[in-house]
Amino acid sequence: MDSAPHGEPSRHHDPGMSLDRFTARVLVVCPRCGGRALVVPRPDLPPVAYYTDLLFRPRRMTCAQCGALAEWEAGVEGRALRGVTPGGTEDPFFRRPLWLQTRCAGRVLWAYNEEHVDELAAYVGARLRERGALSPTRAMFPRLPGWMKASAHRAEVLAGLDTLRALAPHTSPADRSDAAHERGDRPRPSGSLYFRGGPY
Repeated sequence: MDSAPHGEPSRHHDPGMSLDRFTARVLVVCPRCGGRALVVPRPDLPPVAYYTDLLFRPRRMTCAQCGALAEWEAGVEGRALRGVTPGGTEDPFFRRPLWLQTRCAGRVLWAYNEEHVDELAAYVGARLRERGALSPTRAMFPRLPGWMKASAHRAEVLAGLDTLRALAPHTSPADRSDAAHERGDRPRPSGSLYFRGGPY
């Protein structure tokens, strides 16, 4: 991917990345103290082979502020695991509001983590955008809402992404964005099925 600083002509080539890859690390609002908590795959498991595997991987939510801890596992349907569907202003595992949210262009701009913010900024800031090979039904950039892709909103969206980037290292409840609250726009309640080999 080629990108340039804000305001300079740039080119963005979409390698076809999906939103799934950014679910490896999700910053959320802690259900106990309202500070920043972290949702990651359970650390005792082997690395995933594909990013889509992250949607089924058992999760752990931890808060360094108050010590809150929670676990999540994919539901089981017969011999299949029921994964999550990423998207929206809540994390798809624990349904907690995302920590990285801010009001922007009359909407709410959100991201899962700092890498997600950086990828969005590279895309939004580009004057030339080249589509990748992945189907638009799976790729992240073709599915972004029109207001984020519109040139009229470029400066405002980039400023919003700068706000998210600055918010990421903060952990105190007092640092929480006023946009980071439960609003009911959850992802679809169930995702794809992963069929496991052998008896379960």
